[in-house]
Amino acid sequence: MREIVLPETKPATEWVNGRALQKMSPQRRHALAQAVFTSELLAWARAHGRGRVGPEWEFRLQPPGEVRRPLVPDVAYISYERLPYGAADDIADIPRIAPDVVVEVLSPGDRKRDLREKIDVYLACGASAVFEVNTRESTVIVHDRGEPRTFGFDSVIAHESLPGFAMHARMLFEEPLPKKR
Repeated sequence: MREIVLPETKPATEWVNGRALQKMSPQRRHALAQAVFTSELLAWARAHGRGRVGPEWEFRLQPPGEVRRPLVPDVAYISYERLPYGAADDIADIPRIAPDVVVEVLSPGDRKRDLREKIDVYLACGASAVFEVNTRESTVIVHDRGEPRTFGFDSVIAHESLPGFAMHARMLFEEPLPKKR
């Protein structure tokens, strides 16, 4: 079995469209959206005993007929059904299966072609949904095996791959107001 192994870098480097692609250091709006999505998914997963959630978590994925490669989603959720609670650290630290749900927050330099490749790889490897967060347009597009669905600023984000999870999209795009003294 062939596998692409890349050196560890900060920020992480992924294999996308046949080349090593180092992720960008997140800017403020990207960091806010990533942090909010992570915390909301983590709270949901813990409250329901559903699975693991993590930001910048490396996965080694192999689409059918292709080489295994590293991808590092901005946020990943993987159920205990697919990666059991108590799985050995070496298995859980860098899973060789796709997350159930992936969140990719767009960065200013991201190419549409690269994002499309990552979405296709995640779905081909077993992800149920990929949430594409665009902080400039205040939208979230959910990609799954059906037609993409767009959630706007005033929408409530939900998907059947996350039963009982719901989040107001505006949380991803608005900074909390300071408390009055």
